Amino acid sequence: MQNRIIIIDDNQLIRESLRMILQSAGKYVIVSTYSNCEDAIANLERDAPDIVLIDIQLPGISGIEGTTLIRKKLPNCIILIITVSEDSSQVFKSLSAGASGYIIKTASLDTIKKSIEEALAGGAPMSLSISKMVVESFQKQNDSPLSDRESQVLQYISEGKSYSKIADELFISKETVKTHIKNIYRKLEVVSKEDAIRVANKNKWVQNTH
Repeated sequence: MQNRIIIIDDNQLIRESLRMILQSAGKYVIVSTYSNCEDAIANLERDAPDIVLIDIQLPGISGIEGTTLIRKKLPNCIILIITVSEDSSQVFKSLSAGASGYIIKTASLDTIKKSIEEALAGGAPMSLSISKMVVESFQKQNDSPLSDRESQVLQYISEGKSYSKIADELFISKETVKTHIKNIYRKLEVVSKEDAIRVANKNKWVQNTH
């Protein structure tokens, strides 16, 4: 089954370019393209996207706010930010809002395709500098309900690492990683990575060093 994609960008040339790039891959169905978040959100149920590509700078509802709204309506949808440049603060805000990663608009066709494939595989396409910022923002404070190992797992999750990769890094089994993730969700009373991050930030159990 082909993955369903919607594209939200106020630049018509970029919308059409992305449409052609992704259609040429033969793996995706471009359901709709939009110039603003308002129209896209109004049609979310009809479009039922698996992936949303959304620009940060949009008229009206911004890409960051739009990410939050889309995540609430479609919690399992993969949201990737499309941006002109790697503005650390803006990209970080979008990831905190629930985006799975981001794509630079000037990236090569191959890079764009690989980024989407990485996201579909459970990864989080982003640069090393942004990954470092995300990890550092989840450093555990003393009153955190998470154990040291659970905090490590949460940091690796924020980097987009797979369960297998986390297991290798921590020298534990994949099943043990799953158990830690279940414990994180249980302790924070959440059901997703994005919610875990938001709850930890809200209660100041993680420290943003930037």
